[in-house]
Amino acid sequence: MAKLTKETIGVGFLGAGDISVLHAAAVKKCPGAKLVGLWNRNQERATQRAGEFDCKNYKTPEELIKDPAIDAVFVLTNLETHLEYTKLALNHDKHVLVEKPVGVSVAEIEQMKATADAKGLVCMPGHNYVYEGGMVRTRELVAGGDLGKIVSAYVMYNIHHPEEVAKRYPGVVRQILTHHSYILLYLVGKPVELCAMKATLHYQEYPEEDIAMVQMRLHNGALAHFCASFAADDHAADPWTVMVKVIGTAGSTRYSYRDHVEIKPGLVHSQTYTAYQGSITNEVRHFLIDCLRMGEKPLSTLEDAVTAQKMIEACEESIRNRSVVKL
Repeated sequence: MAKLTKETIGVGFLGAGDISVLHAAAVKKCPGAKLVGLWNRNQERATQRAGEFDCKNYKTPEELIKDPAIDAVFVLTNLETHLEYTKLALNHDKHVLVEKPVGVSVAEIEQMKATADAKGLVCMPGHNYVYEGGMVRTRELVAGGDLGKIVSAYVMYNIHHPEEVAKRYPGVVRQILTHHSYILLYLVGKPVELCAMKATLHYQEYPEEDIAMVQMRLHNGALAHFCASFAADDHAADPWTVMVKVIGTAGSTRYSYRDHVEIKPGLVHSQTYTAYQGSITNEVRHFLIDCLRMGEKPLSTLEDAVTAQKMIEACEESIRNRSVVKL
């Protein structure tokens, strides 16, 4: 892939929902990049966001994609449209950052990868947590053997979401466990088998689950555990709001949202967890500067997204059949 050498990398957003606010802030902090414009299906929301972000509002996705001022497109729409808009951008020679969950199925993500490979373009999944400094350090410690033999890994998420907010998402298995899956892949590798359960505990009308848990066996025999919950906040002394732990025979690591908290409402949370914006900012900078400007390979690729999706589909199979599923 040829490096982008122009002075300013132009960015366009397809989608102007809540996540666009975080991406706009990230682009603004990225030297040598500018948010040129956005498109959103709801034009009232598009006009509002364009004013907030001080950028152009395009009337159609095609108008945005064809603008020569735009070099990179962020696909921030609903999950079901990711393949359509990612391929549209790639086929018009635009690099793409596509939010997670990346695709509805493994086959969709493989189509994105095949198109990007054929065009020689970067198509990077929105696996934002792997760009956190604590995650990078953990991976280095695991890879270097500094933690000894890995015994266990935990990825925990407990943030209450009101039903009207949860309705925007496809349930916690796909919306949250996708994060958990690529985090585990990045830190300690792919599990060899898993079993999962889910429940709906506080929704009145929304049919999807608000809590899910997964038990896994890793390739070295170690065990891993996922929890994803919209059902309730954790109000304990050391809350598992978002917590990642890797424990080995010679040491262990911990990453927590609770290390940086602002007592003000977030976009969908009762408090602002600063680490999330930080992870998006790091991800965007990596995509635009390290990958597009410098020609580096993304830390997390569409191959990783395919594997993460296989894990999600294995969770769904386990829940459906009440079984242990081999990967």
